[in-house]
Amino acid sequence: MHPIIALWAHPRSMSTAVERIMRERGDLICMHEPFLYDYYLGRKIRVLPLFEPEPGTPTRYEDIRDSIVEAAERGPVFFKDMSYYVMPRLLEDVGFAQRLTHCFLIRNPLAAIASYYRLDPEVTLDEIGLVAQWAQFQGLEILLGRRPLVMESEAIQADSKAMMTAVWQQLGLSYREEAFSWNAEEVPKDWQQVGGWHGKVSESGGIRAPSGDARQAAEARFNALAQEAPQLRRYLDAHRPAYEALQARAFRPAR
Repeated sequence: MHPIIALWAHPRSMSTAVERIMRERGDLICMHEPFLYDYYLGRKIRVLPLFEPEPGTPTRYEDIRDSIVEAAERGPVFFKDMSYYVMPRLLEDVGFAQRLTHCFLIRNPLAAIASYYRLDPEVTLDEIGLVAQWAQFQGLEILLGRRPLVMESEAIQADSKAMMTAVWQQLGLSYREEAFSWNAEEVPKDWQQVGGWHGKVSESGGIRAPSGDARQAAEARFNALAQEAPQLRRYLDAHRPAYEALQARAFRPAR
C-alpha cells in the first residue's frame, strides 16, 4: 500500500493553492475535498452555495474513505479536506486515522472569515472551521502519539518554494521544481464542482508573495464587513483561540 497524505484545512486558508502545488508534482493521486460530499450531501447539514455535485460521487463517509484507501493501492495519494467535514468521526475511525499522514493548514482568521463571508453571507459558525481543526489536532496527537505537521498559509505565501521544500522533507517527498508554476488555463477537472470558490487560484499560475502589510489590510477588510454583519466578530472570538493554539505549534523550518 502506498502512503496517503491528508491536508486538513479550514475554508479560505489557501488550501486549494497548496493542493495545486501538490498536484503539479506529478507523482501523487490528488483528490479535492472528497468528504465535502458527506457533509453537504450525505448528511445535508446545509446547502453549500456555488457547489455543483459531480454525479456518481460517493456521499457516505464510509464509501469516501474506502475510495481513498482503494486509490492508495494504485499509487501515493494526497487529498485536502476541511476538518469540520470529518469531526469527530475521523477520531472514531482509528484504523483509517492511523493509515494517514496528517498535515494542517491555518490562516489568519481575520482574512479567512472575511473571504468566506464575501462568497457566502450565510456562513455558519462551524464552517469557519478552526475549532474543529484544533479538536482534530489534539485528538490525533493523542491517538498517534506524535504531533501532526502544522503549516501557516502566510509562510507559504511569503516564500512558497522554501516552505514547501521543507514540508516535503518532513513528509519524505522529493523536491519538484515544476510544482511551483502551472498553466492557469488547465484547471483540474474535480475543481469544476466548486469552481466559484477558487477563482483566484484557478486563474493564477503560481503563489505570489503579498504586497504591503497583509495583516493590516485583512483587519481593515474584516472590520468593514463586521459593520454590516456583527456575527463575524462572534465567529472570530470563537475561533481565534483555536487558531492561536495551532499557530503556536506551526512548523518553522531552520534557516
